[in-house]
Amino acid sequence: MRAFEKVAVVGTGLIGGSIALAMKKKRLCRRVIGISLHKESLDSAKRLGAVDEAFLSLEAIKDADLVILAMPVRAILKLAPKISQIVKIDCLVFDVASTKVNITGKLSGLFKFFVGAHPLAGSEKRGINFARPDLFLNSLCILTPLKNTDKSAVLKVKKLWTALGAKTLVMSPQRHDRILGFVSHLSHIAAFSLINSIPAQFLKFSIASLKESTRIASSDPRLWAEIVLDNRKNSLAAISKMQANLRQIKSALQSKSSSRLTGIFKKAKFRRDSLK
Repeated sequence: MRAFEKVAVVGTGLIGGSIALAMKKKRLCRRVIGISLHKESLDSAKRLGAVDEAFLSLEAIKDADLVILAMPVRAILKLAPKISQIVKIDCLVFDVASTKVNITGKLSGLFKFFVGAHPLAGSEKRGINFARPDLFLNSLCILTPLKNTDKSAVLKVKKLWTALGAKTLVMSPQRHDRILGFVSHLSHIAAFSLINSIPAQFLKFSIASLKESTRIASSDPRLWAEIVLDNRKNSLAAISKMQANLRQIKSALQSKSSSRLTGIFKKAKFRRDSLK
């Protein structure tokens, strides 16, 4: 069932490209156009069939009825004012950034029909060449409307993500950023820290468990620097919590307490085993 005529994806990377591929596969729109500052990304998006047309200029979005902002946080905040001057007043707009407070606070005042969204799907890989139409199947997409967000816009975005195979959950931008500071941003910070803690000459002996636990340290460094800085308060709170747990382990080691270490590790095992 066609829900939109012209969809504009601003940012043809992993997430934007996967949304475009999924919408085309599900026939949710008549036409998808891609906009990017990088010609090579646009060329790949066309070659892979993610977009019907590709443009380097934002002017191409002027008659779109859905605009998807699939860029890093800083780029969205920078380009949103210009985009708001180009799109139709009744255009539906949503972003897919990893932090929500600053984006929803700014963009809700720029667009009549804006909804913050964050699909909890992806990879440490980045770029259109890793995009795939089934990326969002059985995933979770968090929507972060404000009190004055148009309810019909929220419903449309919710239906779209459901059509793409994701479950949706609605919460405030503040709650989103606090939760993701712990379950996503801290895990990346920990992976970066863990791999940096190992002497370089030891890395050639890396076993599967180290590779598995540091996989996301292969994520884009600049992108993740932006994310944790944008969610600075919650990132710092999460780091403090982890530091407290490391101090407990260090203290148990210093006192040679097998029972304390076992208790700490049992608690961790129980929590990890409870994950679905």
